[in-house]
Amino acid sequence: MRTVMDLLRSKPIAFNNIDPDALVIDALQMLNSVNLSYLVVKKGEEFRGVFCERDYSRNVILKGRSSSNTKVHEVMTTDLPIVDVKDTIEHCMNLMLSRKARYLLAYDDQKFAGVITIHDLLRQVISNKEAVFDNSVAEQLLSHDEGRKIY
Repeated sequence: MRTVMDLLRSKPIAFNNIDPDALVIDALQMLNSVNLSYLVVKKGEEFRGVFCERDYSRNVILKGRSSSNTKVHEVMTTDLPIVDVKDTIEHCMNLMLSRKARYLLAYDDQKFAGVITIHDLLRQVISNKEAVFDNSVAEQLLSHDEGRKIY
């Protein structure tokens, strides 16, 4: 069974780190340029949290704050579920479901190793669908979708 470390190794290197004292407007521009839904907030090499699109909508827009004078550390997420690099993909999926999370923080002992997203797990399931679904389930899904157009 694949582990968190396997998944992290398969991900392309992302240049999506931002300082906690950066302005939200700069974080939004970076999100756009890296084409990701989250940024890793670090002070030097120390992990501090994650800034994502949801943080912006809930903690800036809905609270009437300005992205031009609000700092990332004021609105970032710091309480995400944690997994170990030795944990399985199945464990990650169950943890995301039970905690209703979109991101998991991966650690190797005490050292931050990366972020696992719901999209990472979906890609993993799709790429290994033979190992996830037996033929009868796959056939049921395929027959159920016959005649439907996917847009």
